[in-house]
Amino acid sequence: MPADMRILCRIADIPENGAKGFPRMDGPFTGLIAVREGDQVYVYENACPHIGTPLDWTPGHFMSADGRYIICATHGAEFTIATGTCISGPCRGDRLTPVNVVIRDGVIYISRGA
Repeated sequence: MPADMRILCRIADIPENGAKGFPRMDGPFTGLIAVREGDQVYVYENACPHIGTPLDWTPGHFMSADGRYIICATHGAEFTIATGTCISGPCRGDRLTPVNVVIRDGVIYISRGA
């Protein structure tokens, strides 16, 4: 594993077709959100591009009722899981800040700067 990577968690720690939040670690982000679709994981900064508030309604709750979108608790903006693009709400067209991910042997690694 490259020296600039660190362990975030195991894929199994994130619910199937769900999300998990992570508090701020050393680095520039205020916190992270990891969303799992099968064996694919997407990690973003836990901050709405509109005003920078955390996305979760309550700690760890990020997803729409049908599990298809990431939702911002502040104003209900919807973001696609795979790209983090806002498809509705005041930040329509903006994107969540992605974090580079490497998955090896069921373990999710992220850049140390994250």
